[in-house]
This record gives sequence, structure tokens and C-alpha cells, in this order.
Amino acid sequence: MLKETLLIELGTEELPPKSLKKLAITFYQQIQQQLDESGLVYGDIKWFATPRRLAVKVDKLLGKQQDKEIEKRGPATNVAFDADGNPSKAAMGWAKSNGITIEQAERLTTDKGEWLLHKALQPGKTIHELLPKMVSNALSKLPIPKPMRWGSGRTQFIRPVHTLTLLYGNEIIAANILNVEASNVVTGHRFHHEGLIKLETADSYERVLNEAYVQVDYQARQKLIVGEIKKAAQQLQGHALIDNELLEEVTSLVEWPVVLIGSFDKAFLEVPAEPLIYSMKDHQKYFPVSDKKGNLLNQFIFVTNIESKAPEQVISGNERVIRPRLADAEFFYKTDKKYALESRLKSLESVLFQKQLGTVKAKSERIASISKHVAGLLNENQEQAYRAGLLSKTDLMTDMVQEFPQVQGTMGKYYAEHDGEDSEVAQALEDQYRPRFSGDVLPQANIGCAVAVADKIDTLVGIFGINQPPKGDKDPFALRRAAIGLIRIIIEKELDLDIADLVSKSIELYGDKLSNDNTKEQVLNFVLGRYKSHYQEQSISIDVIQAVLDNAPTEPLDFDKRIRAVTHFKTLPAAEALAAANKRVGNILAKFDGVLADSFDINLVEDSAESDLANVYSRLSEKLLPMMKTKNYQDALTALAEIKQPIDLFFDKVMVMADDEKVKINRLTLLNQIRNSFLAIADISVLQS
Repeated sequence: MLKETLLIELGTEELPPKSLKKLAITFYQQIQQQLDESGLVYGDIKWFATPRRLAVKVDKLLGKQQDKEIEKRGPATNVAFDADGNPSKAAMGWAKSNGITIEQAERLTTDKGEWLLHKALQPGKTIHELLPKMVSNALSKLPIPKPMRWGSGRTQFIRPVHTLTLLYGNEIIAANILNVEASNVVTGHRFHHEGLIKLETADSYERVLNEAYVQVDYQARQKLIVGEIKKAAQQLQGHALIDNELLEEVTSLVEWPVVLIGSFDKAFLEVPAEPLIYSMKDHQKYFPVSDKKGNLLNQFIFVTNIESKAPEQVISGNERVIRPRLADAEFFYKTDKKYALESRLKSLESVLFQKQLGTVKAKSERIASISKHVAGLLNENQEQAYRAGLLSKTDLMTDMVQEFPQVQGTMGKYYAEHDGEDSEVAQALEDQYRPRFSGDVLPQANIGCAVAVADKIDTLVGIFGINQPPKGDKDPFALRRAAIGLIRIIIEKELDLDIADLVSKSIELYGDKLSNDNTKEQVLNFVLGRYKSHYQEQSISIDVIQAVLDNAPTEPLDFDKRIRAVTHFKTLPAAEALAAANKRVGNILAKFDGVLADSFDINLVEDSAESDLANVYSRLSEKLLPMMKTKNYQDALTALAEIKQPIDLFFDKVMVMADDEKVKINRLTLLNQIRNSFLAIADISVLQS
């Protein structure tokens, strides 16, 4: 059967660059899914995307579905025929609907009875029949938040559509989609190639477009851009700051990438690097360059969509455009330095943190108090922590941060240094927002940690305190990120902090502003809920996480020690049997509704296996005391693993639910003590083999 290459391309006006890759991949996935569901056999399938097109190419596609035999069951024979063997109306109607006579019907016999049966061969549909609906379905499922209409028609899509290319080998597949007739033509580069291009075959797609100055392969285009940027940076003896998000956007803006180098006045380098970098990246889509020491150079790399005969003119134009942007940053920096951060505290009274929770000034004061409390717990300078917390939001009132919100905190550090603040205080102003995203760096020093922890606790308690927790994917105050950041800081910086204590302190500072009586419980449960994602990213199995979660520790560092201990315990030979034994003990105790004894009575022992277990546990209990006191959970669980053999023997030899009530309670008391020793660390009964 014929196998050919299938090409689907939708030619449009410039698509949104930040959405292009997602649109292209979704389109490709939808086409692939429908090909699979239709049973069509094919080889490789690949997606393409440029600013003016979405495309999918399928190699070695079988042009027709396989024919398949289908069975159509009719009425039961006792209903299909009367006593004289004459067919009923139901049987006649069924036969007619299948295009056969009653005599041609087969019989299907099962242990439940006999039915009329017709076996028919259903011919497979061709790609010509299937594709138009497939493409329409795929386009209808693209993530388009705001479709637009154009011209006088009512057709809607993310951008106006000009061409629809549906080619199977060299055959055009007839279709009208989005009010455009399918053809074998595509467009080349907007400036380098005028007019439409006719494709002879689907296989020629990439080659023909390349000749028309279109690098249609998104991933190849991106690889080319990265390679050329790195070459340009080497030419400058520097390092290009290639941000993945910017790289995606630039790749989505060009069809024929040409990399060039521009420069700006060295005097602008007196401004902190961060706002200059954001100005180049966010406003102009340029790639900044640093030297080997990480210092910003007065050169930048940019990608243009034109292969100009006079590249110096293109460079000059881009240099002209960037200059006023950098001049703005320079002006803001010089103006901001005229006013000390402390002088901006009063202006924070004009900015709301949240309507029910008050101003940013009030938030700063709460952060200062919590920061001081945390610093005391960490044996750090409490006055420095309080000062950093008080000044933490003042840079929000500077011109620079209002123009470049991304540099909040960072500019606070620079301005604090200029004001002569202590270096720990200045660094804490930048560190308060860390970590900003998954994998981001943490605060450098403990004063910064104190302010970062205080800020996150204040936000969590405040928003839960007014009954506005995250719902679904809506999390306007980024509480999930705050909770995970809190966990990371405390664990990775090894800070001996209890979140329950911090939440209580924060609730006290809010006073009567909070309306939720269950704030503390809900915040603690919310933070506990973040541990799953935190540890799953580290490939910790879910049963290990659940074993510790069941204890609900409120100290993240303590939680982490338990996780490491249970992870190690699970590798021990005794782990599986002890997990099962703990589960068994838990089930037995759950069914017992009496009262256990305060301690195990050796005088009630009736079996040597019972006394052996009691003796081993007694010896282990003495070893466990110092381990538990120092939170050495790993050694404690390793020690408890020694109980495997005597507890196995106990269950083999001893009837726990003895007839003698005192003996039964004594045995249950021993098992409960052993189980509680495990539970003091984690519920190992939930561990899976």
C-alpha cells in the first residue's frame, strides 16, 4: 500500500512570539493523537514553527486505514422467529438495515443464548477523507485565549490566515479550513522572498523554504542562534547572558536569524548591571555580554530577521534605540540616590499590601519584628535583622524599581550600600525575595534568611488569616512559592526553626486584622502539603514522604532528617518485614477497645519468644534515648531494625489475643511500646516494598 509524506502548514500573519512554541507543539500533538486513534501507520512525525506558520510533517504515512471486520449482533433467535420459524418484523428490519436477507445471517451462540449475527467488512478511510476533520479538530484545541476576526467574515483564529497547505506526496488534499482553500503553496521570507512558492512534493518543504530564506525548523533555528551568539561573545572575549525565556522569544520572532553586535557608551556601566540587563533583555530583546569576571561589558548581541547588505546601518539603528533606555536607567539611579531608603518609609503608608491587612509600611514593621525574633533564635544580630526588615520594602518607592520591578530588592541593596547601611543589612534587602523560582539561589547569610523567612511567614499568615487561600491554579499572592521557599531556606541553610512558633508570632503581630480562627492550623497544613513536591523533585518516593508526613513535624530541618532516615531504613534487609509488622500491630490495636497497661510486666510472660522480644526492646530503648535526644533518626531506625528477628518469632510463637485478659493486655502493651518507638520517627507501616 502507498506510503507518502504528509505536510500540513497553516500560513498566517505574525503569531505571538511568547505563544508560538506552545501553539506548534499542541498542534503537532493533536495531529499525532488523531493519526494514532485513526489507526493510520506512519514513520517519523515532526513539528515546525516560524512567526508566520505552524506546520507538521509526517513521514511514510500509509494513505488509507486498514479494512476491518465488524460484527453486528441482531435479535435473539427466540425473538427473531415465531413458532413456525417465520422471521419477525424485528429480524426483518435488522437484516434490511445491514443490507442482507434473513437467510444470509449467521448465528452467534453463547452460554447465554443464540443471536442473529452479520459479519461485515468495513473499508478503511483514506487520508483524503480523514485529514480535513483532523486539522480542523487540532486547530480548535489550540490554546488561544483571545481569537480575532479579520475582513468581513466571521472566521476566528489567533491571527489572520493566508494559506493552508495540505500535501500528501504530490497530491493536494481538498479542504476548506478557516475559510481558506487547501493548496500546495507556501510563503517565503516577508522581505527576502516575494510571492507564493509552489511545492512539488511534501518532501521538498524544508529545502524549498530554506531557499526562500526561511529556517522552518524551530529547534534547528534556535540551535543556530545559540551558536552564533556564542561566536559573537567569543569575538568580544566575553560571555553572552543567554536567558532561556528570551531565547525562546527571539527564536519565535525570526525566520532567517542574523546575529550582530552593538555597543553603548561606557559611562552607562556606572549604573548597576541589573537594570541595564533588564532594559536590554526585556525592552529590546538583546543578549547582554559580561567579561570573564562577570562584569557587564558595554556591548550587546542581537538577532535580526534580515540579512542586510549594510549591517552597519542595522547595528547603528539598534544602538540608537537602546541609548534612551539606558539613559532612563542612569537618570533613575542618580535621582534615587538623592534620598535615603529610610526617608521612603513614610511613603509606604500610601501603598496597600492588602485591603484587609493594611499598608506595606505595616507589613514592613511586622517583617522587622519577625526578623528580629528569628535572628534571636539563630543567635544572630537582632538589631541588624530588625533594620533590614524595616527597610525591606522601601526600594519599591524608587523610580528605578517602579520602572523595572524585576530589580526590587537588588536595587535596595545598592541604595542601602550608598546610604552607608551595614553590609549584612544591605545584602538582606536583596536576599528577602530568594528563592524567586525553583532551583534559585538562597539568601547568602542568616540575616538575609531571617528577613526572607519573615516576609514569607507574614504573607502566608496574612492571606490565610483573611480566608483567601489558593484555589486551583489561582494563587495571586504566590503562597505555594512562599511555602516551598520557606522549606528550602530552613532545610538547606540548616536553620533550627519551628514554623509553628513563627506562625504564632506572626498571628500575634497581626492582632485583630485576622478573621480566621483556624489560621495557624491551616498555614501549617498548607506548608506540610508542599513537602511532597519538594521531595519528589529529589526523587524521594511518595511512601517515604507519607511516612514522615503522618507525624506532621513543624520543624523543616527535623522533617528532612526524618526523610533521610526513612530513606536509609528502606534500604535495610529488615525494612519490608518491619513495615508489615508495624502495619499488623496497628491493625490489632485498632480493634482493641480496652485500656493498655502503663508498662510491660515481665511477670506475666508465658513464652520465651515473648521474653526475648521484651529483653531486646528493653536493651534497644536504652540505646535509643540519646539518639532521639540529638535527633539522630537514621541510627535510631537502624538500631530498631535489630528487632526484626525477635518480633517475627513472637508472631510465630505467641497468641497475642490470649484468653487471659491480663496476658493479652500485657502483650498488646509491649507491641504498642515498640510501635510507638517507630512512630516517634515515622509511620513505617506505609512503606511499600
